[in-house]
Amino acid sequence: MHDLMTGAASQINLLDHHTVEWSQVRETRYWMYQRFEYHYPGAIRELRQRLMVIPPEHYGDQRVCAYDLRVSAPDAVTHADTDLFGNRVFTIAIPQLDGNVAFEMRLVVERDMVNRVWPQVHAADLVRCLAPTPLTRADGRIADTARQLAHRHTDPEDLADAISTWVHGAMRYAHGATMVDTSAAEALAIGWGLCQDYAHIMLAICRSAGLSARYVSGHMLGEGGSHAWVEALVAGPGGYRALAFDPTNHRRITPAYITVATGRDYRDVAPTSGTYRAPYQGHFSASKRAGLTHLAYR
Repeated sequence: MHDLMTGAASQINLLDHHTVEWSQVRETRYWMYQRFEYHYPGAIRELRQRLMVIPPEHYGDQRVCAYDLRVSAPDAVTHADTDLFGNRVFTIAIPQLDGNVAFEMRLVVERDMVNRVWPQVHAADLVRCLAPTPLTRADGRIADTARQLAHRHTDPEDLADAISTWVHGAMRYAHGATMVDTSAAEALAIGWGLCQDYAHIMLAICRSAGLSARYVSGHMLGEGGSHAWVEALVAGPGGYRALAFDPTNHRRITPAYITVATGRDYRDVAPTSGTYRAPYQGHFSASKRAGLTHLAYR
């Protein structure tokens, strides 16, 4: 474990996840490295950075074994907290910088696929995740679609599955067509977007149809950056379950997914955000390496 946390990213040996038969997997362990760097043309003051890049200690069958978060600025002050959804939030304050700053994260996560545990759903989550947000407010097309799908599918799980299928068919994946503040209605009208747009449209339809659903930020093995999908909060034996759908890839999530945070929409769970004082803008860059380090079959 020590080597996994301190070794260079290029030296970690990762298993090929493309050959895994996920239905036969009993236990997995994942390693991840992320680096976020901001480049400024001169000095800046009062940097306040917010990072949501480390999952909660437990999330369903997912468990954080170890993590390490480092900041290149020696006078950085880091504060860890938990938000209303149980997400782990890091706030970093740096009084002054003369150029660049980097944030590095290493993470080791395990999943137990035999003793399956569903992610927790609290009563407050049902209320929060049913109300529309500015990014998931329904327009006429979304409301009509929700009405039609809810009429055809009375079972909540079937409804969520049908909504995911509809979104996948209505959108085409493309960079540059939308931004992080593009609403579901705007993205649907464009017809092109990224994973957060697919998730926002699915959330908008779910909520318009009376189905509580939440935005999920995390990672999918093989993807270069962060990924987004949706959890429908569906009643089941003993309470509510969070059933995860990936409308971008038209499937339920598999053990190849790692959950980092959940919320009402992207704004609740943005991996990086912050403010600073300076008369100019900075340049942001990011890199990631992630994969399997351990795999056990049933």
